[in-house]
Amino acid sequence: MNDFTRWIDLEGAVNVRDLGGLATVDGGTTSFGRIYRSDNLQGLSGRDVERLVFELKLRHVVDLRSGPEVSLEGPGPLTRIPEVSIHHHTLFAEGGKYTDVDADTIDADRVLPWQSREEEDLAELRVTGFYYAYLRDRPDSVLAALRAMARDDGASIVHCAAGKDRTGVLCALALEVAGATREAIVEDYAATGERIEDILARLRASDTYREDLDTRSPDEHRPRREYIERFLQVLDDRFGGPLAWLAEQGWTDEDTRAMRSRLRD
Repeated sequence: MNDFTRWIDLEGAVNVRDLGGLATVDGGTTSFGRIYRSDNLQGLSGRDVERLVFELKLRHVVDLRSGPEVSLEGPGPLTRIPEVSIHHHTLFAEGGKYTDVDADTIDADRVLPWQSREEEDLAELRVTGFYYAYLRDRPDSVLAALRAMARDDGASIVHCAAGKDRTGVLCALALEVAGATREAIVEDYAATGERIEDILARLRASDTYREDLDTRSPDEHRPRREYIERFLQVLDDRFGGPLAWLAEQGWTDEDTRAMRSRLRD
């Protein structure tokens, strides 16, 4: 990582970047070196582990994968590092068998009861509803994951399989709490598209993910700005914003201060 990029190039993961350097509503930027986001960390090399733990001071891994994913993939390299704590908070809303591939079908009446199918592009409806399902089905995991990301005894990294959907939603919420602009949040979400081919190639090497991934072309897996924009708009319209939704679930002012302290100097 350098002053010109938020990307962190590792041998065993391809979608790793810093949540620092993003514009905030008060004219500042989020802090570097506090919270990272990533795709699956199963393939980290020894050099990767050394860089993350000893150079970047990683102390907390927030794993959003499902129980079957974790079991099938086996323990990753960071689980053997005593300095690192693993926080597993599944969101239980995977569209494929194990992973965060977009759902083939979605019950719009159940997921988005305030919108009709005719008002939405089908793909956008699918993804937006898919994202909202994380919050609807596992608000406890959402809050616990955000609290783990905000710990102040070292850096944290949040990941799922692709580092795209589940990770994208959690990072969007964390950045919203920290006061990032909506444009910055959307840009961070969309940045995964720059590496989507490499992400899919990595996941296709695993029996856990190959079947789900092969049902669609790489372009169909690409994150689009309108998906996260619509998701955040749903929270605005339905609850008065992401912070208001979090507050309804038990998120406190102390939690907000902790996240802002993490991502703001």
